[in-house]
Amino acid sequence: MMQGLHLTADLQGCSAQNPLMTEVNVLQQRCLSIVALAGLKAVGQCFHAFPAAGPEQAGGVTGMVLLAESHLAVHTWPESGVVTLDVFVCNRHSDSSTAAHQVVHQLREAFKPSRCQVQEVPRNAQN
Repeated sequence: MMQGLHLTADLQGCSAQNPLMTEVNVLQQRCLSIVALAGLKAVGQCFHAFPAAGPEQAGGVTGMVLLAESHLAVHTWPESGVVTLDVFVCNRHSDSSTAAHQVVHQLREAFKPSRCQVQEVPRNAQN
């Protein structure tokens, strides 16, 4: 049986001055660090910085960490102070929900939103 937890989070009120919102290397390193601290194994990654949204506004960043246990995706919109998170962690032999919650919690702490909405979907499949 596969046991999994899929979390999505919408963070609002994030500061555009936070380097995680606009600096691709900063976001990439933080995501990889958070994944490792949660005991998950990164097996691939792709991060992309978008062009400036205006003359005084840096562009956002999209990043994906492919995990042996599934994935982490982060999308930032500094011009509107929004970040979206998508964390899916699954395991064939044990419950990895604690790791999924830890990843979302750590990213929430890093972005410091004024509002956060988390959606939780248990995902279980039997053979």
